[in-house]
Amino acid sequence: MLITEQMKDQNVVLVGGGALTIEQVVQVARFNAKVELQEESIRKMAKSRAYVEKLLSEKKVVYGLTTGFGKFSDTYISGDDVKTLQLNLIRSHACGIGTPFSIEIVRAIMLLRVNALALGYSGIRPEVVQLMVGMLNQGVTPVIPEKGSLGASGDLAPLSHLALVLVGEGEAYYRGNRLSGGQAMNLAGLVPVTLEAKEGLALINGTQVMTAVGTLACRDAMNLANWADCTVALTCEALFGVRDAFDSLTHIIRPHKGQSQSAENIRQLTSGSKLMTNQGERRVQDAYSLRCAPQVHGASRDALAYIAEKLEIEINSATDNPLIFVDEERVISGGNFHGQPIALPMDHLSISASELANISERRIERLVNPHLNENLPPFLTKNGGLESGFMIAQYAAAAVVSENKSIAHPASVDSIPSSGNQEDHVSMGTIAARKAKQIVENAYSVLAIELLCGAQAADFRDPQLLGHGTKWLYDQCRKLVPAVDADRVLSPDFQKIADWMKQTDVALSMSEVVKIQ
Repeated sequence: MLITEQMKDQNVVLVGGGALTIEQVVQVARFNAKVELQEESIRKMAKSRAYVEKLLSEKKVVYGLTTGFGKFSDTYISGDDVKTLQLNLIRSHACGIGTPFSIEIVRAIMLLRVNALALGYSGIRPEVVQLMVGMLNQGVTPVIPEKGSLGASGDLAPLSHLALVLVGEGEAYYRGNRLSGGQAMNLAGLVPVTLEAKEGLALINGTQVMTAVGTLACRDAMNLANWADCTVALTCEALFGVRDAFDSLTHIIRPHKGQSQSAENIRQLTSGSKLMTNQGERRVQDAYSLRCAPQVHGASRDALAYIAEKLEIEINSATDNPLIFVDEERVISGGNFHGQPIALPMDHLSISASELANISERRIERLVNPHLNENLPPFLTKNGGLESGFMIAQYAAAAVVSENKSIAHPASVDSIPSSGNQEDHVSMGTIAARKAKQIVENAYSVLAIELLCGAQAADFRDPQLLGHGTKWLYDQCRKLVPAVDADRVLSPDFQKIADWMKQTDVALSMSEVVKIQ
């Protein structure tokens, strides 16, 4: 949960113009910013719906309007059964499994679905979309199980659980309580709708679940990359790191943007340090986990920039089927619901966040290992033998890093046929997004351990010798967690620091201390 001044200042997010940003998604999902539909989007939806009504009056055979779904696409549905068809679709597809998504993720899902429908290519009535806006603004959050999507015909199962609440069924959270969908809507003063032709399909055919999970995870990972530069800077000082490796001369001639940014961050953070050393002063060069940090962190930064670009495209795309093109008087059955454009970036996100944790764990090992830590006390404790200090902290970091390696295996390389082999290639994009989210959370825990080890090492060196940025970092850490003078349970300390890191946009928080980006 990242807190920024810009988010606090923006209380209303306009949707429907095709320009929704990752930051605006965070505002609505995490900080309950209000949502409004742009007038032009309401006009477009009404125009699209009028064309759907025209097709129905002419009894045209159009997928999703007057036919069944998936393998039943060749089955004609009479006008008398159209409403029943929509309700049956929602009920039958609500096959989610497992723990519900968090409220912030569901709010992001709802916002993205509103934005996609408001583009005017789905043939849904404006009042249905406005009801979803009302749910966001009144705090009615559908209960959506996190498992059950193949990420191909959109996120059918989870989005069906969202749609159930729109028709007064399913379950929803309201003011801290988990209620029936109808009860939650009633308490919020909202009236469920009866779905008309095409509307059930419009509500559930899209990539908004994987995209919502991925958007929040990507935003958190971008902040994680900033924190990784912070923790390595503190570790470098604790180990008398060689500053030459971060000199801009090296990075200018390999001009990857992320690499240069990370090197600049580390230079700024360690500016004024009396602990950093010059090449040849204590050693010629450092181990890779210190010396190559800009290259490793920077590669993840560049990947995250690519992932964010793909997410913002998807956030503002029409992804259901069929799509209504009123001006051309066409209804096209295509494949915009397929999750592959997000599945691949989500797997990339898993790998990118995993690597930030991987290299951090190697630095933790150097801080606690008496053979590598430049004469710091073994395991950063004064009373080694009687006390274990940070010995098992490194175990914990190693365990989490190994878990990340296991779950970072790409989900998108898998596929399994469904719907009678009509849907014979699927993306597994939602699984990829969920895995990426877990890896990002794990990585925060590893960086929290590195920060605590770095601060403990600084206590042995003398915190007054730290650079301008790293001294700020050390002080903030010590406000939350005292030095470990005797063995104690460290898990609460890890959690406190990890939570603080997640909730703090470090680039903004440090802007008055050093410029880190």
